[in-house]
Amino acid sequence: MTTPKYLKYLGLNTLFGTSRTKEILHMNPTVIPHREEAKVVRSYVYDYDTTHIEEHEFDNVTDCFSFRHSNRISWINIDGIRKVDVEAVCAHYGVHSLLIEDILSINQRPKMDEVEGVLFCLLNMLYFNEKSGTVEQEQISIVLGKDFVISFQEDASRDVFNPLRDKLRVSSSKIRQRTADYLCYSMLDLIVDNYFLVMEKLGERIEELEEQVIRGSNSRALARISSLRKELIVLKRNIAPVRDLLSGIIRSESDLLDDRTTKYFKDVYDHIMQAYDLSENYRDIMVNMQDVYINNVNLRMNEVMKVMAIVTCLLAPATVIGGIFGMNFDKIPYLHNDYGFYIAVTLMLIIPIWMLWVFRKRGWF
Repeated sequence: MTTPKYLKYLGLNTLFGTSRTKEILHMNPTVIPHREEAKVVRSYVYDYDTTHIEEHEFDNVTDCFSFRHSNRISWINIDGIRKVDVEAVCAHYGVHSLLIEDILSINQRPKMDEVEGVLFCLLNMLYFNEKSGTVEQEQISIVLGKDFVISFQEDASRDVFNPLRDKLRVSSSKIRQRTADYLCYSMLDLIVDNYFLVMEKLGERIEELEEQVIRGSNSRALARISSLRKELIVLKRNIAPVRDLLSGIIRSESDLLDDRTTKYFKDVYDHIMQAYDLSENYRDIMVNMQDVYINNVNLRMNEVMKVMAIVTCLLAPATVIGGIFGMNFDKIPYLHNDYGFYIAVTLMLIIPIWMLWVFRKRGWF
């Protein structure tokens, strides 16, 4: 039977999650990624001003083209990525071909670009899977133009924008009173705020694991440490570049950004900095937890070695006495004594008991 078959029966692959490691680290920017195109693409349009809002849902993205010159602010949210549809929408709204490549990309690093009068943001929405205990990510692309915002999502079944949709339906909300850049800020703010929800879930797992490691270290605890460290890698990989994204927006002198909105982007920047610091704290905790695990294992090994050393010392007198009286000499004192056996056994018992008393008095155990 080969080694992989043994591993299958032992369950070590599942325990240490090597497939997750490959999923996290297997990225090659020189290879063109293959994206499975969505079977269903739906577009949701929120066309609004201070007094009026229209909500539409379309199965064909070309139906969104009529809102290009509506003289109101339009948020076009496209659920599902399909190359033909993305190219059609971007061509109609004047989005550069380089940005189209970024929208169609997979596992792209969060970034911000400003190309030909369009401000482009690409980042990931994060979710925590309770069943698998993993951090899942969904790439979202946000295009900010003159009086419009277009967002491209991979998964149509979930996002973090429901509070934003509720605010859009309230005529007195700030988002209805401001320009399109405020809508872009609100989307980024919700994405960043959701990072804290994911980190809260990870924090709970780390807390439970810390108690488990302190109570007793075993291979399962080590596997959980390894698993959580991988999820922290995913977390940090998504949080760290968002700092640069927001910093680029704050420094930008684009006409699409109102000076009044800059302070709001600065607030989101403060949030992402807090999230980054918290992720670093989690990382330090995991490193310390791994050290605690190693120290516990070494301490347990030392305890075992100490017990074995004490047992060896206690058996030494019996071994010496038995060895002396087992020598092949003709004349050995008390060899033929009627009480020689009892004397030898008594010494074998008394000496170890005296040694135990000495060890105990010196605090060796």
